[in-house]
Amino acid sequence: MIAHNTQTQGRSVAQTMLEGFNKHYRLYREVTARAKALFENRDWHGIQDLVAERIQMYDQRVQEAVAILRSEYAADALSDEVWAAAKTEYIALLVNHKQPELAETFFNSVSTRLLSKEYYNNQFIFIKPATSTEYIDSDPPTFCSFYPSKQGLRDCMREILRHFDWQVPFAHAAKDISSILRAAKQHFQAEWPPEELNLHVQVLNSPFYRNKGAYIFGRIINGSSRHPFALAIVHNNEGELMVDAALFDPKQIAVLFSFARAYFLVDMPVPSGYVQFLNAILPMRTPGDLYTMVGLHKQGKNIWWREFVQHLEYSHDQFILAPGVKGLVMTVFTLPSFPYVFKVIKDKFGPNKDFDQEYVRRKYLLVKKHDRVGRMTDILEFSNVPLPKSRCSEEFLEEMRQMAPSQLEEHENHVVIKHVYVEYRLKPLNLFMQKADPAEKAAAVIDYGYALKELASANIFPGDMLYKNFGMTRFGRVIFYDYDEIEYMTDCNFRKIPPAPNPEYEMSGEVWYPVHKGDVFPEEFGPFLLGEPDVRQVFLQHHKDLLTPEFWQGKKESLQQGRVDDFYPYPQSLRFTPEKLAKGLVDNTDV
Repeated sequence: MIAHNTQTQGRSVAQTMLEGFNKHYRLYREVTARAKALFENRDWHGIQDLVAERIQMYDQRVQEAVAILRSEYAADALSDEVWAAAKTEYIALLVNHKQPELAETFFNSVSTRLLSKEYYNNQFIFIKPATSTEYIDSDPPTFCSFYPSKQGLRDCMREILRHFDWQVPFAHAAKDISSILRAAKQHFQAEWPPEELNLHVQVLNSPFYRNKGAYIFGRIINGSSRHPFALAIVHNNEGELMVDAALFDPKQIAVLFSFARAYFLVDMPVPSGYVQFLNAILPMRTPGDLYTMVGLHKQGKNIWWREFVQHLEYSHDQFILAPGVKGLVMTVFTLPSFPYVFKVIKDKFGPNKDFDQEYVRRKYLLVKKHDRVGRMTDILEFSNVPLPKSRCSEEFLEEMRQMAPSQLEEHENHVVIKHVYVEYRLKPLNLFMQKADPAEKAAAVIDYGYALKELASANIFPGDMLYKNFGMTRFGRVIFYDYDEIEYMTDCNFRKIPPAPNPEYEMSGEVWYPVHKGDVFPEEFGPFLLGEPDVRQVFLQHHKDLLTPEFWQGKKESLQQGRVDDFYPYPQSLRFTPEKLAKGLVDNTDV
């Protein structure tokens, strides 16, 4: 009788959790599906709002499931036997489920909140996947196949563009197709056009939306060869569609899935199918990266944790303080063999930091929900992270004891970090520039200026613009990663420094004009950023306007008027601009 009751309770708990997940994913797909109409109507603010709205949905559904279970059972009334039965019953319910890996993560999220135990020490959660995601049937299918051998390459591309049923016509589809085929010829050289009898093209069934663009992802299969491609679709000035670029280099396609960009909006009945397809064409991106970039960031976070635990199992180096200038707000540490940094908010901040820990958390949440335009790194947020004490350097532990004791819990064999942000590890820009040769240094300064301009266009003012708050990626791109002082551009007041009433004031170094909260004086940037003559020369040659209030005021005015700038996550040289089309041989007949 007791065993029967345990099993019944376990089944009830499992069913409640799965109902909560199913509701979540149904609403998730409904929200994501709205991206198509927003793209067709050029509602760019609507797309930005959709990305922010979707990020919060998961936690809302988890809280609902927790509330339902708490109303039915007292958490301490559910025995270990009931929790073990709930997990077993849950696995059985996931047979033939379309999103089993996401449902397992949802189970973990709900159970850890109910059990009030550290999830890393909980035998009742899914430490590793229990259900296979291979060969899950999808309706509609994950990808569609097109056959050039039957209709020719041009007609094949025409059919691909028509497949997505956009309610806005292409302005000059035949020209776009010619441009795509010409780009393929440039990339593949003598290997294009392919001639194998089994040549076919596979394309993911749903387009990917982000910012002002839609993306088609696919692969060309030619015998034993597999070649990825991506098509970027945008609106022209008249509101019609056009192909802006065709990408065939896997590295360039991988940049579309950069950790410094906002998540895609893509409708996926079977998300594992999309991730497996993308991972096959982009093996340099991990499944966790790809789940995150298609908007399933909780699944990406879960996979990251599994990889981290496994890495600890097979490595021996110690956690150390991250190289670079110590921050006034964060203690930053890293594991050299693992490509991430861990950031903990200090208990007490350095001088001129008149805010608290909650203020910093709000800034990091702002970034999570904001369009990062390729210039701000993504963030994973964790609570109660256990680390083997033997793997923690004494310098790191002493820093935590001194600067963030409220975030450190020490035990005999392990320590627990109560709250931590995780980001990809980048080379701090100030350290990069110290060792860079003149050409590398100049390129970094130029891209640093573009980073500031692109952040401004995205309504982000970094606040502290010192080089130590920026990092350099392996692709030579400057990324911002210190968020405690960021502000919306529209909340700042960019002012010109008024003339000094007399020379004595100017020579004294004292401020002779009133300064209010939100005031920014771009003329002051120079002394902090341009101390070295070679840096100053390059910066002034390319970005002198950043030192004027007029630049910042113009960006702010543009934002206030609702304009959304274009951001291209691929080289300008790949774009099918009107000037390039005018020089090329194109077919002027439309589809």
